[in-house]
Amino acid sequence: MSLYRMNRRDALLAALTLGTGMAISRSAMSAGAGGAITKAIPSSGQKIPVIGVGTNKYDVTAAEELTPLRAVLEQLPMQGGALVDTAPLYGHAEQVIGDMVAGLHNRDRLFLATKVMTPDAKAAEASMEESLRRLKTQHIDLLQVHNLIGVESTIPVLQEWKKAGRIGYYGITTSSPREHAQMMDFMRRLPMDFIQVDYSLANRGAAQEVLPLAAQKGIAVIANSPFGGRRAAASVFGQVAGKPLPDWAAAIQVSSWSQLLLKYVVSHPAITCTVPGTTTVGHLQDNMAAAHGTLPDAALRQKMESLWDSLKS
Repeated sequence: MSLYRMNRRDALLAALTLGTGMAISRSAMSAGAGGAITKAIPSSGQKIPVIGVGTNKYDVTAAEELTPLRAVLEQLPMQGGALVDTAPLYGHAEQVIGDMVAGLHNRDRLFLATKVMTPDAKAAEASMEESLRRLKTQHIDLLQVHNLIGVESTIPVLQEWKKAGRIGYYGITTSSPREHAQMMDFMRRLPMDFIQVDYSLANRGAAQEVLPLAAQKGIAVIANSPFGGRRAAASVFGQVAGKPLPDWAAAIQVSSWSQLLLKYVVSHPAITCTVPGTTTVGHLQDNMAAAHGTLPDAALRQKMESLWDSLKS
C-alpha cells in the first residue's frame, strides 16, 4: 500500500482547506520545514510533491542503461518526490519500473501513475490488469485515459476500479494543443480527478481555457512537457544556452534554467505537479531543487513570461 493514499491527517486538512477555498495552492508559496513543496489534489485534499518523474525513455533493457534509471527511482523519494508517470505506450517502461521498485522496496513511498489507451471497455480492463502485473502492485495511485482514446467507454471502468480500491484516482491526458477543446468537453461532461496536459513557459496555450476550467471543476492537473516537449526541448534549452540567469532568480532559489522553467510551471494555481522526463540522478537533483524554496507569485510569473518572450525575439 502506498503512503500516498490519503491518511487521516490529510483528510482533516482537506476538510479545512476545502472549506476555506484553499484546496488549490496559491501561486506564491514555500515548503514548510525545508521539505518539498506539495499541492492538494482537489477531489480529496491529499497532497503530493509538485515535481515528479516522466518515464517515456524507460524502454531499455541493457544493464548500463538500467542502472541510472534505478538510481533515479531510488533517489526520488529521498529527494522529496513521489509521482512516477508511465504508460504501456512507453514500451517496456512499466515492466522496468515494476522490477526496479520491487527490488528497491520503496513502493509505499511512490505515487504510481500509468495510462490506458483503447476504445473498447473490455480491452481497457485487460490493459489495466496488465499494468498491475507489470508494475508488480495491487494498487495504482492514478490511472489515466491516454491521449483521449476511449474516454467515454473507459471512464465507467475506472469508476468501478476506484470504488473497489484498485486505483486511487483517474483522469485523462493529452500532449497536443489541438486536443484541448475535446479535453474540455470531457471535463465539462464527465467526472474525473485529474487531467494531464502540455504546459510550459514555451507553450502557454493551456492557460487560456484548460487550466481555468480545471480550477473551476476541481480537477487536479499534471503538466507534461514542462521543457517544451520532446521535439521542442532542444530548442528551448538552446535559447538559453550560455545566457546568465536573471538577477531575480536568486530570490526564488533558482540556480539553473531547468529550475526556472519548472518553477514557472508549478507556480500556476491550477497546476498540481509536473513530470519532467528524468533518466539520471543529476537531472533529478536539479529538477527536485525546483520543489524547494519559494515559488514565483503572479507578478514574477509575468516577469518570467516577458523574459522568455524577449529571448525568442
